[in-house]
Amino acid sequence: MLGLLGLGIAAVAGIVGHTRARKFVGRRLRFTSIVEKPYLGVAAGVTATVLASPLAWLPLVTVGTAIAFGTGVGTGAALGARDAKRPLLED
Repeated sequence: MLGLLGLGIAAVAGIVGHTRARKFVGRRLRFTSIVEKPYLGVAAGVTATVLASPLAWLPLVTVGTAIAFGTGVGTGAALGARDAKRPLLED
């Protein structure tokens, strides 16, 4: 039962990380040169995983949760960079 709860926490962490990173990169980093870098998603994902890994000592949060969060942040940052390249308004 606790394993299933931990899996749910990992899934929610991945989804929340993805959506928040995509919105942040798409809106706030639109006018910076970092969105043009091809390694933005990988760098954001690895950084998020490293920063979330100390939480693995909590009972329901495992290393898998940190990896799911990092993967979500990485994919969100990559897709947010793609969104930032699109124009805000269509002509």
